[in-house]
Parts: sequence; structure tokens; C-alpha cells
Amino acid sequence: MSYPAIDTELLRTFVAIADNGGFTRAAEAVNRTQSAVSMQMKRLEEDVLQRTVFERDGRQVRLTAEGQILLGYARRILKLHGEVMNTLRQPHMVGSVRIGTPDDYVMRFLPGILSRFAQSYPLVQVEVHCESSSQLLQRQDLDLTIVTRKPGNEIGELLRQERFVWAEAIGFSPHEQRPMPLAMFNTDCFCRAWACNALDAIEREYRVAYSSPSLSAIMAVVSAGLAVTAQLQSLITPDQRILGEAEGLPQLPMCSIVLVRNQSSQSPVTETLAEHIVEGFRI
Repeated sequence: MSYPAIDTELLRTFVAIADNGGFTRAAEAVNRTQSAVSMQMKRLEEDVLQRTVFERDGRQVRLTAEGQILLGYARRILKLHGEVMNTLRQPHMVGSVRIGTPDDYVMRFLPGILSRFAQSYPLVQVEVHCESSSQLLQRQDLDLTIVTRKPGNEIGELLRQERFVWAEAIGFSPHEQRPMPLAMFNTDCFCRAWACNALDAIEREYRVAYSSPSLSAIMAVVSAGLAVTAQLQSLITPDQRILGEAEGLPQLPMCSIVLVRNQSSQSPVTETLAEHIVEGFRI
């Protein structure tokens, strides 16, 4: 069974009447004459729905039970209509973008960044590739790459600078063990080299008891009280505490987080996501 199509302009006027409490103010809101608004509602009730959606009492109008039902659907239809038009009228915002990032930043920064981006550009497909900074810099197929760099060796756009810190689980003291157990990234991470070199310099005994390319795996080990780790300060979780000179541990250097753009694959899509990434790392 086929039904008459509902013109979105009829729904827009209907919602305006409901929101403004009458035909006169609704006419001003939709930039039509009052007689045109009345004609639209007559068409909606008699020709399209064959239902009464307003109860009229002089100049006062109230929604009928059917009108209340229609109002909910009308708001949803108009919202979807607006999203479709806004998206499809910007064809350059329909496409895909490939991001490379170390595992470090996926849980801490990317959820908020990608959520805000998806709300504005829901038809853009985002691929996220997680590897170490050294591996990511060797790839040529990524549009945007977030990497960690030593101070003085920054490339691309600086997102933020942070200090590496030592941390262990609250309520545990693996730093008191000899040798001290460490949970670190795999061997191609220069941050691991920083931590080991700093301990070697003060002749502190240690062993890399746990290693993984996954930050979540490392943090699970640390939270269980099994080892000490060295990570960016912003990655330390509430169940962990930062260690320092009081525990006999050396200060670690600052590092730079940078965004590298692939100049051969730049587009409005990648540039817009790059802007969201820059903003997200400054929050």
C-alpha cells in the first residue's frame, strides 16, 4: 500500500507551530505569511495524513494525540534530512583517510578526536594503523602519522611536549626489588633505550621482565604490581603513582609528539582530520 509523501517543508512549518505556540509566530519563524502557513497545515491534515494534528480554540492551538506522535517523528526526519544535505553538499568530505600512530596514543587521545570528527563528517572512513614510531616513519602509504621524537629531532607539526616518568601501581613497591623489574615496549622503542640508559648511568640494577608492543598489556602488568614502567606522564592511570628521586630513580628527558603529513596524499579530508588531531592533543 502506498502513502502520500510528506514534504519536509510541511513538517518544518508544523514543528514551528508547535514550538511557537501558534500560527502567527510560526509564520514569522518560517518566513511565510499566516495564510500560507494555514494552507500548509490544511494540506498536511486533509491531503497527506487525513488526521487532525491541531485542536483550535480561537487563536490558541494545541496538538492532538496524533499531533504529539507526529511531532516526535517530524523532529527526527528534519534532523536526518539536515545531516544528509550537509554531508552530501560537501563531496570532499566523503572519502577515507589512513592514520598511523603508536599504541601509546590510541586510548588516551584518539577516542575523543575520532568521536568529534565522526560527528561532523560521518561518511569519512578512518583507518588506524598502530606501530612503533620508527616503523611508521618508514611507511609511505599513510596520510597522517603521529610519532614520538627526541627533542631536537622534531619533524612535521609539534602537537605537544611531555616528560617521561617512572610509575608503579599504588599499593605495590616493585621499585624496591633488586634487580628492579621493568615493563617496557619492545626493543625498537627509543623510549626503552632512554630508560635503560638512565638506570645504567646511576648503576641501578634492573631487568626487563615484561615487554610488549601494546600499551594496554604493559599497563596491565604494572597495575598488577609486577613491574615499574617509564611512560609519558599523560598516560599514567589513576591506579598508578609517579616515582622519582625519592625512590632512587633518575629523571627522564622530555619528548615531542609530532604530526607528519604525507604531502603526496593531502586533501580536504586529511587536512580537516589533521586539524582535529592538533586540537585533540592540546586538550
